[in-house]
Amino acid sequence: MQTKQFLIFGRVQGVGFRFFTWQQAQKIGLSGTVRNRDDGSVEVIAQGSEKQLTQFKQWLVQGPRFAQVENIIEQEYLTNSLYLQFRVIQ
Repeated sequence: MQTKQFLIFGRVQGVGFRFFTWQQAQKIGLSGTVRNRDDGSVEVIAQGSEKQLTQFKQWLVQGPRFAQVENIIEQEYLTNSLYLQFRVIQ
């Protein structure tokens, strides 16, 4: 089980990015969180297998229909927590 943080930049707020990210995480079977950040980006913390996380990142690069992803920063996320579900943080 791996945990990664993805910071997504571009037109990613106000376009349904968090909802569609939650939906995609459910499909893939990931747990974690997604939230808007004050700087206009979106932060995703995702836990799953390497294969699941790779598949998820491929989706994040595209994003939902009305989003325009310009950059993604991916890094390992050190935590002792085990996320039980994937949820949207307001």
